[in-house]
Amino acid sequence: MRNPTFRPSRLLWGALTAVTVLLAGCAGGDADATADGAQRQAGYVGAPSATAEPVAGGSLTFGSYSLPTVLDPARTQATGSTGGTEMAAIYDTLVRHDFDSRTFVPQLAESLDSSDDLDTYTVTLRPGTRFSDGSVLDARAVKWSIERFVAAKADASQTWTNIVDAIDTPDDRTVVFGLKRPWGDFPVLLSTGAGMIVGVGSEKDGAFSPVGAGPFTVTKFAPREELLLTARDDYIGGRPPLDTLRFLPTAGAQAQYESMRSGQFEMTYILRDEQVIGRVLGDGYAGFLSPTGQNGIGVINSRPGRPGADVRVRQAIAYGVDPEAIDQRANAGLGTASSELVPEGSRWYSGTEGIRFDPDRARQLLDEAKADGFDGHISYLSTHDPGQQATALTVQAALQSVGFDVTVDYATDTTDLVRKVYRDHDFDLTRGGAPIGEEAPFVNLYGSMGSDSRNNATGFADPEMDRLLRAVQTAPTDDDKRNAIGDVQRYANRTVPYVLWGPAAVLTAWEPTVHGVERTVTDIMLLGTAWKSAA
Repeated sequence: MRNPTFRPSRLLWGALTAVTVLLAGCAGGDADATADGAQRQAGYVGAPSATAEPVAGGSLTFGSYSLPTVLDPARTQATGSTGGTEMAAIYDTLVRHDFDSRTFVPQLAESLDSSDDLDTYTVTLRPGTRFSDGSVLDARAVKWSIERFVAAKADASQTWTNIVDAIDTPDDRTVVFGLKRPWGDFPVLLSTGAGMIVGVGSEKDGAFSPVGAGPFTVTKFAPREELLLTARDDYIGGRPPLDTLRFLPTAGAQAQYESMRSGQFEMTYILRDEQVIGRVLGDGYAGFLSPTGQNGIGVINSRPGRPGADVRVRQAIAYGVDPEAIDQRANAGLGTASSELVPEGSRWYSGTEGIRFDPDRARQLLDEAKADGFDGHISYLSTHDPGQQATALTVQAALQSVGFDVTVDYATDTTDLVRKVYRDHDFDLTRGGAPIGEEAPFVNLYGSMGSDSRNNATGFADPEMDRLLRAVQTAPTDDDKRNAIGDVQRYANRTVPYVLWGPAAVLTAWEPTVHGVERTVTDIMLLGTAWKSAA
């Protein structure tokens, strides 16, 4: 057996630089350009004090980008922007991605090993691990939780079904995952929703109640208002230094920044707003910066009955909006305009170009669709966040200039927008993202474009695209994987699953007095070892 915490050349453990639902990747150690030509590196920002010693006690308040309405990884997508940090504090994850070593390492589990041919993975559990209700977390509990996750058709459940052949539990502490074919990136699934193990007691009274084996347990949960967690004395990793965690909803990047400055938040997740991110970094806050590709995309609903069901309408939207105009209006020119699935600088960049701005081509395609009965009207779903509004108005003006009739509708907040897009599918066009993590690019490419993916907000379904995505998953070398992603790009240029407007940054920021935060996949922050020093 092989322990994949080292990095053989065949395994794709690249540094994670991106992610989240509404969200893609830029290679760790590479960067995105700022307005003055400086480069932002992916990684931790703000050096911790070399003499600081962990301090027990205290509370930390986190401003959530989208506070989850359900604390169930089978119903809530486990990403940094949609409740992943909150749920990881309750359930932990079997495995985590370590940014410094660029490997997957055990987290709640004791060890993770793979067969030499990468078609079998073995997780060994730590003895004495218990859920918050006192029940034992053993191999059978892991199997039950994962099978529950898959049965609920949650998050990456279809990826799981497509790759995992069997889960065996030869003894109480051993879980063996047999795959249908070799896949070096399999541990990524154990570091997100499927790896958040839910106790059987969560369904004891017929209604879901969070029962996890993570470092904290739920004290109070008022959806859309507040989540309060309390440290567990019996956590297998040792009692967390912090006594409590408090998660609150937020109303956009500027409001998050102001709440940090006023002391209301000590930690928050800031997405896409380059101006605010620049101010936060300039003020000396610590955190983790992910310069991410494909974090600004036009999500087009292509389901039957929607305008986007016509590929010519999707193509007209792609040709009719200039990514440079969005960058200027929404990011004050501080971001990067790009129409590639994987931006230049990523380890997976193949040089294959995306769709270039061409308003004449957009008009031609739109006229063809109108000749077949399309009335030219589409609605754009936005929030009242200034950056989102700026994007909405820029897209509206661009598309109306080529002949569309565009109305802008507003969601109440980000949580409402996520619900409309991912659950209700009640939209024509919105801004979102499709993160491509450097360590496992297939997962997010499939998640956003796979015909049977649960995370495919657009409804796009194409057998040829599915075949091309499978080639990304099974590519034996890095060069083969880059070439396979290039093939996906070329086909996406023709079929337009969604529109690419460019990479954008994610900054999870915290006060310099906060220490011990560990970042894992999809910008989920693990807070079991976090602590606060004196101001």
